[in-house]
Amino acid sequence: MSTAPKLDDGDPLVGVVAPNESNRSKATRNTKPWWYKLLSFLLVASLVGFGYWTRGRWEPILEGWIRPAAANRPKPRPPLVSIAEAKQDTIPQFINCLGTVTAFNNVTVKSRVDGELVEVAFQEGQMVQEGQLIARIDSRTFDAALNQAKGQLDRDLAALELARLNVERSKNLPTGGTLSQQELDELQAVYKQAFALVDVDRALVANAQLQVAYCNIAAPISGRVGLRQVDRGNMIQANNPNGIAVITQLQPISVVFSIPQDEILRVQKQLIENSAVPVIAFDRTFQNKLAQGTLTAIDNQVDSTTGTLRLKAVFENQEGLLFPNQFVNIRLLVKQWTDAIVIPSSAVQRGADFLYVYVVQSDNESVDVAKVQVAFAEAGRSVISEGLSKGDRVVTEGTDKLQPKGKITLPGAGPKPR
Repeated sequence: MSTAPKLDDGDPLVGVVAPNESNRSKATRNTKPWWYKLLSFLLVASLVGFGYWTRGRWEPILEGWIRPAAANRPKPRPPLVSIAEAKQDTIPQFINCLGTVTAFNNVTVKSRVDGELVEVAFQEGQMVQEGQLIARIDSRTFDAALNQAKGQLDRDLAALELARLNVERSKNLPTGGTLSQQELDELQAVYKQAFALVDVDRALVANAQLQVAYCNIAAPISGRVGLRQVDRGNMIQANNPNGIAVITQLQPISVVFSIPQDEILRVQKQLIENSAVPVIAFDRTFQNKLAQGTLTAIDNQVDSTTGTLRLKAVFENQEGLLFPNQFVNIRLLVKQWTDAIVIPSSAVQRGADFLYVYVVQSDNESVDVAKVQVAFAEAGRSVISEGLSKGDRVVTEGTDKLQPKGKITLPGAGPKPR
């Protein structure tokens, strides 16, 4: 006979249940009375039978409510779209480049003589013409040197005249008067020496006159004068690298820009067909036109590091909007499309491997898909090289709800009478 385990004080373990007692309590809880199961079965069978018996009676009632409401409901209206007509027009095709404005001539005005700057005859930023006075240097020292050279010339001219007369007298001696050969040679030598001295004096006078002329500094080219590098009253040296000011030629002016090597062929064809290829310069935002010029030169080799070719264009720059070292956006004409089919770019849709447009059919109620070839697109317009004809109407707005052979509603079309 087994006994329950006890604690140290002799009491049995509390809370330990025998396995046979636990299983007996679970079986008692899961067992349902037989009448409970029978009642549940009869309730489900009654509901199914009632639904089957009343099915034919509810259908006319539901049809009277639902079907008239569905019949009176208006049919969905086809999507409203905006259309545009394909037009025939002459369209220029440009390529866009980044260019740098370059001056044809840029001269640093320097003095050729040393002296004090006594006059500055220009305003900073002024447009000057070739030969216009820019600055003046104190010329008194050079005037004195010129007068000295002129005096020496006059003295040597008098000596030359005396030597000439002596030679003439030796040739016209009275009868019986003779000169030795040595004396005749001396007279000739004195005459030639006096003649040479006169030539030297004349050269000195010319040099002195040139130094005086250098005191008046004139503009070597026409252009805009930059900021003044020296003020009046300073001593100027001929070897000063800064000079007095810088004059830059602005009219005409050039722009150097680069094009991709793939565009060289089209540019060359354009040069062959037209002697003057238009080039337009815009500002950084591509909104304001600065000047229009012509293409004048193409470089002789492609830059191997960038794969581009340099070109040069000339601009008259009458308004003076282009400045040297300025960055500008360039539009170069590469082709003139004549009688091209043009549509809004918003009408062109992109498929898996082709481009297409929705074309409005003649019934004005449906559209169909037409595959197209776009030559180029710019400024919201696309030139169609294949797939459309003049007068075709294409959908520009509302394409996201369309499908081939689908119905549409044109602007201004009211609902049809029922």
